[in-house]
Amino acid sequence: MPAQSRPALRSALRIDGATLRLVRLPLVTPFTIATGTLTEKVFPLLTLRADGLEGHAEGVMDPLPDYLEETVAGAMDLLQTVLLPQVVGKSYANPESLARTLAPWRANHMAKATVEMAFWDLWARSLDLPLQTLLGGEGDAIDVGVSLGIGPIDQTLDRVGAHLAQGYKRIKLKVKPGHDLALLDAVRRAYPDAHLTVDANCCYTLADTGLLQAMDGFALDYIEQPLAWDDIHDHATLQTRIRTPICLDECIRTVDHARKALQSDAARVMNIKVGRVGGHVAARQIHDLSAAFQVPVWCGGMLESGIGRAHNIHLSTLPNFTKPGDTSSASRYFTRDIIEQKLETVDGRMPVPPGPGIGVSLDLDYLATATLALHEVRA
Repeated sequence: MPAQSRPALRSALRIDGATLRLVRLPLVTPFTIATGTLTEKVFPLLTLRADGLEGHAEGVMDPLPDYLEETVAGAMDLLQTVLLPQVVGKSYANPESLARTLAPWRANHMAKATVEMAFWDLWARSLDLPLQTLLGGEGDAIDVGVSLGIGPIDQTLDRVGAHLAQGYKRIKLKVKPGHDLALLDAVRRAYPDAHLTVDANCCYTLADTGLLQAMDGFALDYIEQPLAWDDIHDHATLQTRIRTPICLDECIRTVDHARKALQSDAARVMNIKVGRVGGHVAARQIHDLSAAFQVPVWCGGMLESGIGRAHNIHLSTLPNFTKPGDTSSASRYFTRDIIEQKLETVDGRMPVPPGPGIGVSLDLDYLATATLALHEVRA
């Protein structure tokens, strides 16, 4: 976002304190992908405080390193012993300056994103502006798709139909070896005009090229992360062999990863998960870089609560988020959310929460029942 288009900024914001919670939310239904099944969401929830205001963010790492290397236990320890003591009591003029403070620590992008995103919310609230305004987005709603976990084909057909009837703009099907072509054939026959994508979560190899070529026959918008989580090169090779655009997820953890993927034609679509890439500063850079390559982006989900979901919604208002993201109704995942507002889609569109920052507030009474551990850091 060019400097001349930014709103007038206040003086540096001093972080007075932080509350780090470990939160558990049961899922409405189990969510199965190629790497396993989740029945609950366990995550760090961070609140930063300054001048009587609070900013919130959540970590998107899993309990075990089956998505990326980071784990909940490792992130909680790093946040408590290193990252929060480093920033609490310090003043920052803007989120970019805080991101520079965190930059020397290698990897651990999700843990660093938790701090950076909470400061974005805090900073936006201190300016009395919506987060989308500071990020460079606009609009009062975004297009939304759904991600459907692995299950019996007949049940999946029913779920596809139900979500299309609710107006969702894209259906993403989780696939794995043995649960792919037959599923696609059934769904495409039943819903010939649906916008379909598949997400493999890294479960194929180049030896499966023939099977992946067969997916070209189902008019998919894209195939998401078919190959290894850390191999951009093989995805570039695969893209020369299939017509369907490849979308990268796990491979893109930094701006440099995005640049290399775009330069090598390994990603014709980009999934930007703000927590995966280290926060909004990097997410916006990847958004801009993808736009320069004329590659569309969308915002992926990690079964976030309303805090992470609100961050994703605001980010998705940037102009190159032209494909529907995973910011679907919170009630699809949780019987009760930890925020006071309802984040629900209307005819396949998710309203942007109004008000300063991310536009949502914690339901402290319910949050107390969902909190497994709590850690305070004071200046």
